[in-house]
Amino acid sequence: MSERSAAPGSLVLVESLVNTLDIESGADSLDTAEGRAPFGLPEGEVADARELRESLRAVLLAHAGHPPHAPVTPLSDLLASAPLRVTVDAADGSAALAPADAGPLLSRVAAAVAEALVAGTWTRLKACESGTCHWAYYDRSPAGRGRWCSMQVCGARAKMRRYRAK
Repeated sequence: MSERSAAPGSLVLVESLVNTLDIESGADSLDTAEGRAPFGLPEGEVADARELRESLRAVLLAHAGHPPHAPVTPLSDLLASAPLRVTVDAADGSAALAPADAGPLLSRVAAAVAEALVAGTWTRLKACESGTCHWAYYDRSPAGRGRWCSMQVCGARAKMRRYRAK
């Protein structure tokens, strides 16, 4: 788990969804009603949410320069069925993409990805390099080359392994 601050804007939804699975312990918060509640996810949609989560994780690993840890459905294939609509604010004329139906998780994730693309923050959302972690985190480093969710845990472990290997 990361000590980093949450991702900006609606990317927090993507970050939170990816982090519903603790790879190290195997605990999946989507197994419980309390874990599904923040996503408004009924029990019957858990399998689809897991598929979406792992497709997102694969993309976040790619953002960090790593291959996915398992074969997954391409995220673009999943998001293709999420209808979005353009909303325009009458007061200032600003426009945004929003889910056509704000209920489904897939639609909300598609809107979050679109918002992050426009804001230039999408590629800063990454998955930890550690094979036993892959926790989603927002890379706030100046150069955008963060590798671990936590320098105190995953980063320290990796550096210690490298040091011992020498």
